[in-house]
Amino acid sequence: MVRIGPRWAIVATTDTSRPYIDGRIDPVRSRSFLLNIVGLAVIVGLSGFSRSFAAEELPWLVSPVPAVPAVPAAPTMPDWLQAHVGEGDGKIAPVVLQRARALYLKKVSEGAVKNPCYFAVDATRPAGLGRRFYVICEADRIFRELPTGHGNGRNLKGIANFANGVRCAKNFSNALDSKLTTGGPYVTAEIKTSFKGYYRAPGGKKLPMMRSFVQFDGEGDTANARPRAIGGHPAVIVSWLCRMKVPGDPNADDEGYVPYGKLIDYSAGRSNGCTSWSPADAKQILAMVEDRPTTLYIYPESSDIVAVAREAKAGRSLSKAGLYWNASCLKEIRVPNFWPRETLEPALMKLRKDNPPAEPKPLPKCR
Repeated sequence: MVRIGPRWAIVATTDTSRPYIDGRIDPVRSRSFLLNIVGLAVIVGLSGFSRSFAAEELPWLVSPVPAVPAVPAAPTMPDWLQAHVGEGDGKIAPVVLQRARALYLKKVSEGAVKNPCYFAVDATRPAGLGRRFYVICEADRIFRELPTGHGNGRNLKGIANFANGVRCAKNFSNALDSKLTTGGPYVTAEIKTSFKGYYRAPGGKKLPMMRSFVQFDGEGDTANARPRAIGGHPAVIVSWLCRMKVPGDPNADDEGYVPYGKLIDYSAGRSNGCTSWSPADAKQILAMVEDRPTTLYIYPESSDIVAVAREAKAGRSLSKAGLYWNASCLKEIRVPNFWPRETLEPALMKLRKDNPPAEPKPLPKCR
C-alpha cells in the first residue's frame, strides 16, 4: 500500500489476454483472467462514522476473476443478423452479440428458456438517447435497438468516488448498495407491480402510478442480482410532495391517505443499477417476458473491464489486444473501473450500519 495524504491508495491489477480472430473470440486460445485486488480507497477518519475506518479492515483479496467460458459451437449466424454486426451506430459489437447468442442457445438447450427472443446490452456505448439495448428474435428476423440507462453509482466523500456520468459508464460493480451496473449473464424471472404514488396526468386528472419490475437472476459476477434487486423497469418514478385523501383506495394508509407528487421520467438518465427503459419500450419488453423467461447479456464483464483498463493505462491499442470498448466513451472516461463486491461491499455495509437512515417524516397534507 502507498499512503497518499489521509488515504490508502489501492490499485487493482491483472495480467490477462483474450485472443480474438476477426473480431470474434477464439475459444481454443481463450485464457483465464486473474484479478489481484488489493482493495479500495478508504479514508481513515470519515465524518459520521462512529469510529475511524482503516483500510486494513477491508478483506484482502487475491482470487481469479472467472474466465469467460469457451463459446460452444453455435448454429451459423444468419446473414440478415450478421448485417447488424459492427461498432457504429445502429450496430451491435461482435463480442456482445456472440456472447448474448451463446448464452441464449445454452439456456434454450438446458430447457430454461423457450422465448423466441433474447436481449443484449452494450454498456460501453453512450447512454442518454443512445440505443444500446438490443432485442433479437432470430426466427422472425427482428433486430431492434433501444435506449437504456446504466447505474449511477455513488460519490462517498472521503471513501471513494465511483459515480458515473449520464453519457458514459466508467464504474461497474456487483457490490450491494453500489448502485452500479454489473456485466454478465442474466435470465428474466417474475414480474412484480407496485404502487408508487399519485400524480397529475396531462389534462389535470390525478392518477395512480403502478410500476412493473422484472427480476433478473444471474450467475458468476451477477449471481447476487436478486438480493441487489437488479432487474428491468420503466424509467419513471413519482417524487412525493404531500399526502392526498383518497377514501377507498387499496393503496391508502389507515387514515385513507396516499402519497402524491410529480411524475419524473428519467429515460435519458441513469438508474440505481437496473436496466431501465422508456415507459413505451418497457411496456413492450415486459409483455415479451411475462411468463416466458429469456436471457439478457450485459457487456462488459469484470474481466473485460480489467483487461481494457490495463491496455488503456499503457496507451496500447485495444483492437490489437483483441479487446473492445466503445471508442467515444473510452475517450471520455479514459480508464474504466471494476469495483469487486469482496472489497467494496464491506465498506458499504459498514457505512450503512454506522449511518442508519433517519426516521422518515410524515408528508404534509395536500392543500
